[in-house]
Amino acid sequence: MTPRVALFVALCLVHCDTKTVLQDKLAGVRTVDVQAVEGMVAQFPCDLGTAANDKVYMVFWFRDDAGIPLYSFDVRGKHLSEARHWSAPEVFGPRAHFSTAPPPASLLVRDVKRRDEGVYRCRIDFRNTQTTSFRYNLTVVVPPEKPVVVDRWGRVINTTTLGPHEEGDDVLLTCRVLGGRPEPSVRWLVNGVLVDEEYEHNTGDVIENRLLWPAIRRADYAAVFTCQAANSHLVPPKELSLVLDMFLRPLTVEIRKPSETGEGGVLTAERRYEVACESAGSRPPALITWHKGKRQLKRITEELRDNLTVSVMSFVPTLDDDGKPLTCRAENPNVTSLFLETSWVISVVYPPVVRLRLGSSLAAGDIKEGDDVYFECHVRANPPVRKLSWLHDDRQLAHNATARVFHSNQSLVLQKVTRHSSGRYACSALNAEGETVSNELHFRVKYAPSCRSGGVAVLGAARGESVVIVCEVDADPPAAVFKWKFNNSGETLDVAADRYTSNGSASSLKYTPVADLDYGTLSCSASNEVGNQLAPCVFQMVAAGRPHAPRNCTLWNQTADSVEVSCVAGFDGGLPQRFLLELYSGDDVVPKVNLSSEEPSWTVRGLEWDVRFRLAAVAVNSKGRSPPAHLDDVLFRDPEKRTAAEGTIGAGAAGAASAGAAGAGAALALLACACRAARRRRAPPAKPPAPAPAPRAHKQPDHDDAEPDLIPNNYCEATNVPARNTPSSLSAPLVAPLAAPLAAPLVVPLSTPLATPVSTWAPRSASGSLRATDLNVDAIKEKLLDNRIPESCV
Repeated sequence: MTPRVALFVALCLVHCDTKTVLQDKLAGVRTVDVQAVEGMVAQFPCDLGTAANDKVYMVFWFRDDAGIPLYSFDVRGKHLSEARHWSAPEVFGPRAHFSTAPPPASLLVRDVKRRDEGVYRCRIDFRNTQTTSFRYNLTVVVPPEKPVVVDRWGRVINTTTLGPHEEGDDVLLTCRVLGGRPEPSVRWLVNGVLVDEEYEHNTGDVIENRLLWPAIRRADYAAVFTCQAANSHLVPPKELSLVLDMFLRPLTVEIRKPSETGEGGVLTAERRYEVACESAGSRPPALITWHKGKRQLKRITEELRDNLTVSVMSFVPTLDDDGKPLTCRAENPNVTSLFLETSWVISVVYPPVVRLRLGSSLAAGDIKEGDDVYFECHVRANPPVRKLSWLHDDRQLAHNATARVFHSNQSLVLQKVTRHSSGRYACSALNAEGETVSNELHFRVKYAPSCRSGGVAVLGAARGESVVIVCEVDADPPAAVFKWKFNNSGETLDVAADRYTSNGSASSLKYTPVADLDYGTLSCSASNEVGNQLAPCVFQMVAAGRPHAPRNCTLWNQTADSVEVSCVAGFDGGLPQRFLLELYSGDDVVPKVNLSSEEPSWTVRGLEWDVRFRLAAVAVNSKGRSPPAHLDDVLFRDPEKRTAAEGTIGAGAAGAASAGAAGAGAALALLACACRAARRRRAPPAKPPAPAPAPRAHKQPDHDDAEPDLIPNNYCEATNVPARNTPSSLSAPLVAPLAAPLAAPLVVPLSTPLATPVSTWAPRSASGSLRATDLNVDAIKEKLLDNRIPESCV
């Protein structure tokens, strides 16, 4: 825009504005008062909707009657949201903004200053409608400064607490307020209630309000005194609040007697009591002190519960305390004149007062086995003691001259003490008031080491196997030195100290036998400051391995649902052994029954009928398990399912018939064995036949003879049935099929006990083959018919 055009526009605006001013005066435009707080936002409404059917072209803002606008809003040819804004930099500048939303449109001036006061005019030019104007008179409010409160001595109170004051004091406060336009009003409120609004203008811009609150009471404690200064509703009043703090004397003090007091409130001497004293009403909480007579008591604990102070005094009355007053005093810790107190006159009785001591001529740390000691029981009692008892480890210790235990007046004498005399000692005294047990005296008797486990320990180890031998001893004080020795019947050797370790109560030796001479006796002994161990700990080293299987296993006393099993123990492997019996059903791999015994005999009960079982006997020692000795195809018949013919036969007849059939079968089997053996001796050596497949997966594997000094039994190679209770039999199944079928099933009958053991048997040749002359067929037949030989092939 050229300078001429700009000058023309300005002249037009001045001319038009002058015309508008004249129109406003004629139309009588009303002036609206607007207040704004200094530093905040002033708002001048200018409604653009006065001409509902016309379009706004321009909006101008003027100050007073000036003809030059200080703000313009140009809408020509644009939408309201796209209008151009302009603000005179020397007036409002960026602080002003004309906002059209939300309606009504308003000129917002931020950060209002005192110089912004004046009359402002808004002019709206429409396209067709007559121009509209609004006038506003802006007043800028200056808030006062925050009030300041001073006390009666003119000292400024910089905290939020007033006081502390005592009851009856007068409180004088002055509230001062500086500045503010228009002049603020200053007033006092107590607990939110207006109590004084008379203020006066002091020097300069200072306004004061003085408050006198006379003779404060306990009810005034924690009252809130507030001074407010306000000069406009646009901002909250400036205020300062003070909370009244007071020193208050206790209102109550009371002693609560312990519930353990006897009839009439008496106390038992030398017994600890806890007496409580409660005080309420003191501010700050009361300080409670206790006195017994003229002496102050110190064993006190305090607890605060809201406005209640509880002091618990723990004391032990004595006989001298009888009739003394017990006083509780509660006082304000800041004002000593504010106190209350109460007293209780105590009455004291007491049971015996007992204390145990070791004899004055004895040193507790130097007592050892064989010494004579005595204890002294010191007693004070009212009434006198009528019974004195002694306790050792909480058990009564009676007078016993044989055990060298003597009671003498108030002393206990122990002659030639042993390690068993160690322990806790106490004495007990009884009178009419009760029985009292003294302090426990821990009595220690020193003694030389001794082996913790008596007897000779047998340890087994194979050649090249390392075992750790632990030698444990009892000693007080702990053993200082251990020594190991080895004896193999030929010589006795000391074990080098670097081959074993010791820790005071035990010594460990790692031992590995590699030859026969390494098996023998190991012994260890220890010593301490009392002396040397008299009897060493002995360990017998033996060559050991897993045990051999039990043999000659037999079924006895068989009933409908139970049976007894007995075997002969095999070689124990050089170590103590125990025995297990496992019962399997069908092809199960997990036993249904598992019985343990120190001897190879068991009783199995509660078995099912018509179910075939397998029994396996096993020996176990610390090296492991032996191979199992199997008893196969054991059947328990249901008696109710037997035939009528079986039911009519008596027990004796059934036993004889069964024994006869079994005996005949056994005789035939023996004859067949003899013939086969004779033919084997005459026949030339031939390639042995291929072994027959095992009848069951669980059949016992081959193993060394349990007793190598005994000749194995090879009388009958066609069966697996061993002889009963013969030393040459191995752990083969008791019941097994014969080479030739028998007339009756080879199942142990329920009602027929097995044959008794054979005391003698035919001798064998050195080669282990059976000679024809070794058999006496008639004698064997006679024994079988007499039911004295088991139904098996030996």
